[in-house]
Amino acid sequence: MAAAREERENEMLALASIYDEDVFRRADSDERGEVHLCLDLPPDFKVVFQGGEQTEHDISFLPPVVLKFELPEDYPSSSPPVFTLRSKWLQRTQLSSLCKRLDELWEENEGCVVLFTWIQFLKEEAMGYLEIQSPLLVSTHSKSQHESKSKGSSTNQEVVTQEEDDDPDTPLDPRAILDLDPEHDLAVQLLDFNEEQWQKVFNGKMLNCGICFTEKLGSDCLYFKVCNHVYCNDCMAEYFTIQIRDGNVQCLSCPEPKCTSVATPEQVKKLVGEAEFARYDRLLLQSTLDGMPDVVYCPRTVCRTAVMLEPETKLAICPACKFAFCHVCNRGYHGVSACKAKIEDLLALRDEYLSASPDGKAFMEQRYGKHVIQRIVEESYSTEWLKEHCKGCPFCGTNIQKVDGCNKMTCSSCKQYFCWICLNMLPKADPYGHFSNRSSPCFNQLFQGMDVDDAQDEGFWIDEDEI
Repeated sequence: MAAAREERENEMLALASIYDEDVFRRADSDERGEVHLCLDLPPDFKVVFQGGEQTEHDISFLPPVVLKFELPEDYPSSSPPVFTLRSKWLQRTQLSSLCKRLDELWEENEGCVVLFTWIQFLKEEAMGYLEIQSPLLVSTHSKSQHESKSKGSSTNQEVVTQEEDDDPDTPLDPRAILDLDPEHDLAVQLLDFNEEQWQKVFNGKMLNCGICFTEKLGSDCLYFKVCNHVYCNDCMAEYFTIQIRDGNVQCLSCPEPKCTSVATPEQVKKLVGEAEFARYDRLLLQSTLDGMPDVVYCPRTVCRTAVMLEPETKLAICPACKFAFCHVCNRGYHGVSACKAKIEDLLALRDEYLSASPDGKAFMEQRYGKHVIQRIVEESYSTEWLKEHCKGCPFCGTNIQKVDGCNKMTCSSCKQYFCWICLNMLPKADPYGHFSNRSSPCFNQLFQGMDVDDAQDEGFWIDEDEI
């Protein structure tokens, strides 16, 4: 018995020296423990998640198969270890096959310590033994079922829970346990574990920074997954900080020329200070809102709160200060009346719309309303024409077009006389005195701009309004 105890102790010590603590875990009792084994996957292994929309993912690591064991007193002389196998993603029939194979390995090595042999088989040979090939089909239905495509099989075998699997033709080993967690989605668990293990491996590698060309540990580097470019944290922290301070939050991309990979907010937060990240977060939110056609900002400079727009109306109400405004002209809401925007603003909006791509035009039509945009375009052309060909009456502001005749004009609306050249109002008693007075800036320019023949035909001191 003493010799058997010594063999068991030596085996446990050997396993503890070979494997890390996250792989081999010895219990408080000297005779029990657990081994967490990530099975070796084939290159380019993929997992397909089924349930709703089918998605495919490249996977390098799957959650471990857990071998829980207890060594009896007559091990290894006559009895094998008592064990269970637990897994999140293997079928129970597959776990049962592995249990059977472990029994066979004990029989082949009876009288010898066998835990290391079991561990090596599970890690290196289990995938081939079970004939599991890529892709692994995983169901995300509520019953947490999943399937595996096996070599030499024309159909996919569906795994079921322990309570449901009562097929007498499918022998199940009670030591095979499905480690299912109904409160957490299996797909999320698999993807999260793969990400954690990948990051752990990456952190332990020595890598060259693409900016300073210094060799550093992966734990001190940032990795862009889309393009596979790697840079050290020091270089990227300085790069991100400069971009954020300049307000270029949309430019936190890979420094490689023409590369479009973008850093995640988590990566940015890890490298910059709290103040810079707060600014980054605020500007990123603002730029995102700016890209939404149904979001504008309150025009009050002391507020500037984001406002959600209602469809088919120009009315917008700020949720913070309750200011009701027209989101087209940013003035107080004026109902169905036309916007009294500056001509420059109308022209700028018109030019932006006319020069936009089809997607850009659709965006503006959704933000301002298609009918509003069309009316602005039409009104801007009319306003532009009036500005070029007409002048406003200096008394009432009515637009007046001069087709021909002299420069003494009569407003068609208020009948006020005025000079077409300087737009000064002229007295009713002597409207032509403005052009005969030598001190007037328009002296002798009554017929300025007219053809000579037309000027000769025009009665200099005669006005049709005075007849």
